[in-house]
Amino acid sequence: MSSEYRAGLVEFNELAYASALEQLIAVCAAPTWAHNVVTGRPFADSDQLFEHAEKCLRALPDSDIDQALDGHPRIGGDVRNANSAAEQAAVTVADTEVRAKLADLNAEYEARFGHIYLVFASGRSGEELLQILEARLGNDAATERLTIRNELVKINRLRLARLLGQPTAS
Repeated sequence: MSSEYRAGLVEFNELAYASALEQLIAVCAAPTWAHNVVTGRPFADSDQLFEHAEKCLRALPDSDIDQALDGHPRIGGDVRNANSAAEQAAVTVADTEVRAKLADLNAEYEARFGHIYLVFASGRSGEELLQILEARLGNDAATERLTIRNELVKINRLRLARLLGQPTAS
C-alpha cells in the first residue's frame, strides 16, 4: 500500500467514533454494520479493513440488510448521493428504451422480492445491468438474498477504497 493510501487509513483509524460512523453510513446505510466496522479499528492495512467489513456484513440479519438497501437508489432511477451517481454513471447515458425497460423490470423485481434490485453497477453499461436484472428475476428468494449480500460486499469494498483515497477502477 502506498504511503498516500496508508495516510487515508491512518486518518480513518484516528477519527472520533461519531465521525467514523458518519463516514461509514455513507458507505453502507446499515447502522449496525457501520458500528461493527468502527469498533474493529485500528486496521493495519486496507485489506484488513475490507475483510473485517465483509465479515461484519455477512453477519448481519436480513433486517439490517434491508436498512443497507434503503441507502441505495433504483438502478436507472433518481440518484441522490455521490457514491451511487459515480457507480451508475453509465446508466445515465443508456438509450431511452434501455432506461424504460430497467424501470419496468425494477418494478417487477420489487413486486417479486419486496426490495430494490441491488447490483454492483460501477463500470457496467445500462444494457449489462438490464441483462443481469432479467437473469436475477429467475432467482428464488433465498438465492436472491445471498446475491444481494455478495453485491453489497463488492459495493462496500469499492466505497471503502474511495474513502481511503485509493484509486478505483470502473
